[in-house]
Amino acid sequence: MPTIADNLRQVYRQIASAAEDAGRSPETVRLLAVSKGQPVDALRKCHAAGQRDFGENYLQEALDKQQALADLEDICWHFIGPIQANKTRKIAEHFDWVHSIDRRRVAERLSTQRSAEQTPLEVCIQVNIDREESKSGVTPEEAGTLAVSVAALPHLRLRGLMAIPRNRDDIAAQRQAFARLAELLRTLRHSTGIETLDTLSMGMSRDLTAAVAEGATIVRIGTAIFGPRQTRA
Repeated sequence: MPTIADNLRQVYRQIASAAEDAGRSPETVRLLAVSKGQPVDALRKCHAAGQRDFGENYLQEALDKQQALADLEDICWHFIGPIQANKTRKIAEHFDWVHSIDRRRVAERLSTQRSAEQTPLEVCIQVNIDREESKSGVTPEEAGTLAVSVAALPHLRLRGLMAIPRNRDDIAAQRQAFARLAELLRTLRHSTGIETLDTLSMGMSRDLTAAVAEGATIVRIGTAIFGPRQTRA
Protein backbone atom coordinates (compact mmCIF):
# COMPACT_ATOMS: atom_id res chain seq x y z
CA MET A 1 0.00 0.00 0.00
CA PRO A 2 1.39 3.45 -0.91
CA THR A 3 2.08 5.70 2.06
CA ILE A 4 1.07 9.34 2.37
CA ALA A 5 4.69 10.25 1.60
CA ASP A 6 4.54 8.09 -1.55
CA ASN A 7 1.31 9.76 -2.63
CA LEU A 8 2.70 13.22 -1.95
CA ARG A 9 5.74 12.54 -4.10
CA GLN A 10 3.49 11.28 -6.90
CA VAL A 11 1.35 14.44 -6.76
CA TYR A 12 4.45 16.63 -6.94
CA ARG A 13 5.62 14.62 -9.96
CA GLN A 14 2.23 15.15 -11.61
CA ILE A 15 2.40 18.89 -10.92
CA ALA A 16 5.92 19.07 -12.32
CA SER A 17 4.94 17.17 -15.47
CA ALA A 18 1.84 19.32 -16.05
CA ALA A 19 3.81 22.52 -15.48
CA GLU A 20 6.62 21.52 -17.81
CA ASP A 21 4.13 20.53 -20.51
CA ALA A 22 2.62 24.01 -20.18
CA GLY A 23 6.02 25.70 -20.37
CA ARG A 24 5.91 26.69 -16.72
CA SER A 25 8.27 26.17 -13.82
CA PRO A 26 6.88 23.66 -11.28
CA GLU A 27 7.84 26.15 -8.55
CA THR A 28 5.03 28.44 -9.77
CA VAL A 29 2.42 25.93 -8.57
CA ARG A 30 1.75 25.66 -4.82
CA LEU A 31 0.30 22.42 -3.49
CA LEU A 32 -2.44 22.77 -0.88
CA ALA A 33 -3.13 19.46 0.91
CA VAL A 34 -6.88 19.33 1.56
CA SER A 35 -7.04 17.59 4.91
CA LYS A 36 -10.72 17.85 5.81
CA GLY A 37 -12.01 14.62 7.29
CA GLN A 38 -8.52 13.26 7.83
CA PRO A 39 -7.14 12.37 11.28
CA VAL A 40 -4.38 14.38 12.91
CA ASP A 41 -1.93 11.51 12.44
CA ALA A 42 -2.36 11.75 8.66
CA LEU A 43 -1.50 15.44 8.74
CA ARG A 44 1.59 14.72 10.83
CA LYS A 45 2.76 12.14 8.31
CA CYS A 46 2.14 14.57 5.45
CA HIS A 47 4.05 17.31 7.27
CA ALA A 48 6.92 14.92 7.98
CA ALA A 49 7.09 14.24 4.23
CA GLY A 50 7.61 17.95 3.59
CA GLN A 51 4.11 19.39 3.11
CA ARG A 52 3.41 22.73 4.78
CA ASP A 53 0.13 24.08 3.32
CA PHE A 54 -3.08 22.46 4.60
CA GLY A 55 -6.67 23.31 3.67
CA GLU A 56 -9.71 22.81 5.87
CA ASN A 57 -13.43 23.25 5.18
CA TYR A 58 -14.97 22.95 8.64
CA LEU A 59 -14.02 25.46 11.31
CA GLN A 60 -14.29 23.39 14.49
CA GLU A 61 -12.50 20.43 12.90
CA ALA A 62 -9.73 22.78 11.81
CA LEU A 63 -9.39 24.42 15.22
CA ASP A 64 -9.11 21.00 16.89
CA LYS A 65 -6.35 20.02 14.46
CA GLN A 66 -4.52 23.30 14.92
CA GLN A 67 -4.47 22.73 18.67
CA ALA A 68 -3.27 19.14 18.26
CA LEU A 69 -0.54 20.23 15.84
CA ALA A 70 0.52 23.39 17.67
CA ASP A 71 4.07 22.05 17.95
CA LEU A 72 4.40 22.26 14.14
CA GLU A 73 4.87 26.00 13.93
CA ASP A 74 5.58 26.17 10.20
CA ILE A 75 2.17 24.95 9.01
CA CYS A 76 0.28 27.40 6.79
CA TRP A 77 -3.46 27.01 7.35
CA HIS A 78 -5.96 27.74 4.55
CA PHE A 79 -9.72 27.97 5.06
CA ILE A 80 -11.43 26.78 1.88
CA GLY A 81 -15.05 26.14 2.89
CA PRO A 82 -18.19 28.25 2.94
CA ILE A 83 -18.01 31.02 5.53
CA GLN A 84 -20.80 31.65 8.01
CA ALA A 85 -20.84 35.24 9.23
CA ASN A 86 -20.97 34.17 12.89
CA LYS A 87 -17.69 32.23 12.51
CA THR A 88 -15.52 34.90 10.92
CA ARG A 89 -13.70 35.85 14.14
CA LYS A 90 -12.13 32.42 14.61
CA ILE A 91 -11.26 32.23 10.91
CA ALA A 92 -9.64 35.67 11.03
CA GLU A 93 -7.64 34.76 14.13
CA HIS A 94 -6.46 31.27 13.21
CA PHE A 95 -5.85 31.08 9.46
CA ASP A 96 -3.23 32.42 7.08
CA TRP A 97 -5.35 32.19 3.92
CA VAL A 98 -9.07 32.25 3.11
CA HIS A 99 -10.09 31.08 -0.37
CA SER A 100 -13.87 31.38 -0.19
CA ILE A 101 -14.94 35.02 0.20
CA ASP A 102 -18.17 35.59 -1.67
CA ARG A 103 -19.80 38.47 0.22
CA ARG A 104 -18.67 41.94 1.19
CA ARG A 105 -20.09 41.55 4.70
CA VAL A 106 -17.93 38.48 5.34
CA ALA A 107 -14.83 40.26 4.06
CA GLU A 108 -15.50 43.29 6.27
CA ARG A 109 -15.91 41.08 9.34
CA LEU A 110 -12.70 39.19 8.60
CA SER A 111 -10.78 42.46 8.26
CA THR A 112 -12.24 43.96 11.43
CA GLN A 113 -11.55 40.79 13.41
CA ARG A 114 -7.99 40.26 12.16
CA SER A 115 -5.56 41.53 14.75
CA ALA A 116 -3.37 44.44 13.70
CA GLU A 117 -0.47 42.48 15.21
CA GLN A 118 -0.95 39.71 12.62
CA THR A 119 0.09 39.92 9.01
CA PRO A 120 -2.79 40.71 6.65
CA LEU A 121 -5.03 37.74 5.90
CA GLU A 122 -4.36 36.46 2.37
CA VAL A 123 -7.72 36.05 0.62
CA CYS A 124 -9.29 34.92 -2.62
CA ILE A 125 -12.75 35.59 -3.98
CA GLN A 126 -14.74 32.46 -4.81
CA VAL A 127 -16.29 32.61 -8.27
CA ASN A 128 -19.17 30.33 -9.26
CA ILE A 129 -17.66 29.88 -12.69
CA ASP A 130 -20.35 27.45 -13.91
CA ARG A 131 -23.24 29.30 -12.24
CA GLU A 132 -24.33 26.20 -10.30
CA GLU A 133 -27.14 26.75 -7.80
CA SER A 134 -25.60 24.22 -5.41
CA LYS A 135 -22.30 26.07 -5.08
CA SER A 136 -21.16 29.23 -3.34
CA GLY A 137 -19.42 32.07 -5.10
CA VAL A 138 -20.12 35.28 -6.95
CA THR A 139 -20.91 35.34 -10.63
CA PRO A 140 -18.09 36.44 -12.95
CA GLU A 141 -19.96 39.72 -13.48
CA GLU A 142 -20.03 40.42 -9.72
CA ALA A 143 -16.35 39.64 -9.11
CA GLY A 144 -15.00 43.07 -10.02
CA THR A 145 -17.20 45.02 -7.61
CA LEU A 146 -16.40 42.65 -4.77
CA ALA A 147 -12.69 42.71 -5.59
CA VAL A 148 -12.52 46.51 -5.29
CA SER A 149 -14.34 46.36 -1.93
CA VAL A 150 -12.11 43.61 -0.54
CA ALA A 151 -8.89 45.22 -1.73
CA ALA A 152 -9.75 48.38 0.23
CA LEU A 153 -10.01 46.57 3.57
CA PRO A 154 -6.99 47.23 5.82
CA HIS A 155 -6.31 43.78 7.27
CA LEU A 156 -6.87 41.69 4.15
CA ARG A 157 -4.64 41.21 1.12
CA LEU A 158 -6.62 40.26 -1.96
CA ARG A 159 -4.59 37.70 -3.87
CA GLY A 160 -6.89 36.33 -6.54
CA LEU A 161 -9.74 34.02 -7.44
CA MET A 162 -10.87 30.53 -6.48
CA ALA A 163 -13.34 28.27 -8.26
CA ILE A 164 -14.71 24.74 -8.13
CA PRO A 165 -15.99 23.99 -11.65
CA ARG A 166 -18.50 21.20 -12.15
CA ASN A 167 -17.14 17.74 -12.79
CA ARG A 168 -15.99 17.17 -16.35
CA ASP A 169 -14.32 13.98 -17.60
CA ASP A 170 -12.83 15.48 -20.76
CA ILE A 171 -9.60 17.43 -20.20
CA ALA A 172 -10.44 19.89 -22.98
CA ALA A 173 -13.72 20.75 -21.25
CA GLN A 174 -11.91 21.04 -17.91
CA ARG A 175 -9.44 23.45 -19.45
CA GLN A 176 -12.22 25.64 -20.85
CA ALA A 177 -13.65 26.24 -17.37
CA PHE A 178 -10.24 27.05 -15.88
CA ALA A 179 -9.41 29.28 -18.84
CA ARG A 180 -12.50 31.39 -18.08
CA LEU A 181 -11.31 31.95 -14.51
CA ALA A 182 -7.79 32.81 -15.68
CA GLU A 183 -9.19 35.32 -18.18
CA LEU A 184 -11.35 36.86 -15.46
CA LEU A 185 -8.27 37.38 -13.27
CA ARG A 186 -6.43 39.06 -16.14
CA THR A 187 -9.42 41.30 -16.78
CA LEU A 188 -9.66 42.29 -13.11
CA ARG A 189 -5.97 43.10 -12.92
CA HIS A 190 -6.34 45.41 -15.92
CA SER A 191 -9.64 47.01 -14.92
CA THR A 192 -9.02 47.50 -11.19
CA GLY A 193 -5.26 48.05 -11.04
CA ILE A 194 -5.06 45.83 -7.93
CA GLU A 195 -1.40 44.86 -7.96
CA THR A 196 -1.69 41.92 -5.55
CA LEU A 197 -3.90 39.85 -7.90
CA ASP A 198 -1.55 36.99 -8.67
CA THR A 199 -3.37 33.83 -7.52
CA LEU A 200 -5.59 31.26 -9.22
CA SER A 201 -6.74 28.67 -6.68
CA MET A 202 -8.16 25.99 -8.95
CA GLY A 203 -7.77 22.31 -9.65
CA MET A 204 -8.29 19.21 -7.52
CA SER A 205 -7.25 15.58 -7.73
CA ARG A 206 -9.44 14.85 -10.76
CA ASP A 207 -8.49 17.89 -12.87
CA LEU A 208 -5.06 18.97 -11.65
CA THR A 209 -3.41 18.68 -15.06
CA ALA A 210 -5.99 20.88 -16.78
CA ALA A 211 -5.79 23.50 -14.04
CA VAL A 212 -2.01 23.77 -14.21
CA ALA A 213 -2.19 24.02 -18.00
CA GLU A 214 -4.44 27.07 -17.63
CA GLY A 215 -2.34 28.86 -15.03
CA ALA A 216 -3.29 27.55 -11.58
CA THR A 217 -0.94 28.86 -8.91
CA ILE A 218 -2.54 26.85 -6.07
CA VAL A 219 -3.98 23.36 -6.58
CA ARG A 220 -6.13 21.85 -3.83
CA ILE A 221 -5.45 18.12 -3.56
CA GLY A 222 -6.98 15.77 -0.99
CA THR A 223 -7.82 12.27 -2.16
CA ALA A 224 -4.66 11.78 -4.21
CA ILE A 225 -2.59 12.47 -1.08
CA PHE A 226 -4.61 11.03 1.78
CA GLY A 227 -6.89 8.53 0.06
CA PRO A 228 -10.63 8.44 0.82
CA ARG A 229 -11.82 10.74 3.57
CA GLN A 230 -11.77 8.88 6.87
CA THR A 231 -13.65 10.90 9.42
CA ARG A 232 -15.07 14.29 10.22
CA ALA A 233 -13.80 15.51 13.55
